[in-house]
Amino acid sequence: MKKTITFCVLLLACTSFLFKANAQLAAKVADIFPKGTSVYANIAYADDTLKKHQLDIYLPPVKKLSYPVVVWIHGGAWMSNDKYADMGYMVNTINDLINNGYAVASIDYRWSTTAPFPAQAQDCNAAIDYLYKNAAQYNIDDSRIALMGFSAGGHLANLIGLSNNNTEHDFYYKGKKPGFKISVVIDFYGPSDLTTLKGNDNPDPKNPITLLLGGTVADKPKLAKEASPITWLDRKDPPFLIIQGEKDESVNPDQSKTLSDWLTKASVPNDLIVVPGAPHYGVMFDAENIRKEILVYLGKYLQ
Repeated sequence: MKKTITFCVLLLACTSFLFKANAQLAAKVADIFPKGTSVYANIAYADDTLKKHQLDIYLPPVKKLSYPVVVWIHGGAWMSNDKYADMGYMVNTINDLINNGYAVASIDYRWSTTAPFPAQAQDCNAAIDYLYKNAAQYNIDDSRIALMGFSAGGHLANLIGLSNNNTEHDFYYKGKKPGFKISVVIDFYGPSDLTTLKGNDNPDPKNPITLLLGGTVADKPKLAKEASPITWLDRKDPPFLIIQGEKDESVNPDQSKTLSDWLTKASVPNDLIVVPGAPHYGVMFDAENIRKEILVYLGKYLQ
C-alpha cells in the first residue's frame, strides 16, 4: 500500500528556517514518499525568482547528522515536465532511497522552449552547486553526491557527471566552475551522443533536438558535440549505472550501449541493464532487480 507523506517542520542548528507545505506540493507528491519524510520545497538556487530555478529537498525520517544526496533530474524532452516528473512511476525506487538513508533533491531547469542549450547544463550545475554550498543547512554530505536522471534528465545527468572534471565555462552559471564532485551517476535511458540520436535530422522547429540546439545537428555540429555527454568522457569519470529499455522508440538503445562501451574502454566502472520489452519509460523501470542494483551502486560509491 502506498504511504502518505507527512510534512514535518525541521529546526536545524544555526537557522530558523521554517517550512509549511503548500497545497500544490502536497497534491503532486501525495502517496509517493514514506511517512515521516521531511521536505524543503521550492528553494531558489540561482539568486533569482525564476520558477524553473527551484529545487526540493526530501530528507529521510531517521535523523542523521548528514545524508548522502541523490539529485533527481526529470525528463521531458528538455521542453516539458517539472521536478515532480518521473516520480509517479518510480514510487518504490523513491521509497528505497529514503528508507535507506539517502536524501533526494529534485531540481527544475529551464526548458529549451525558453532557453536553448547550454542553459540546461548551467541550471543543473547551479542547482548542485547550491546543494554543495548549503549542505550543512540541510544536513547533506557535500562529499557524497549522486545524480539520477531520466531521458532528457538522464542526458543532463550524464553530461554533468562526465564534464565535472573538465572546465567548460559555458556549462556554468556566470561562467564560474563549481567545486562539487560527482560520486556516481544513475542514468535512465538518457541520450549520450546527439549526433547519433534518433530524429536528430528532423528539421521540424518543434523537434526536441532542434529546440534544444536552436537548429538541427547538421546546422549546429559544434554545439551538438558539446552537448553530447560522450564528448567529455575520460578515465577520471565517476561510475555509471545505465538502465535502458529494449523497445525504447524515443532514445535508441545504442545510446546506452555506446556510453557503456566507451566507459569500459576508459576503465570507468559501469553496468548496463537492458530491460526486456521495456519502452521509453514506465513502471518496468521500478522493478525490484533494478532497485537492488541502484542500492548496490549507491552503497558502494556513496559510503
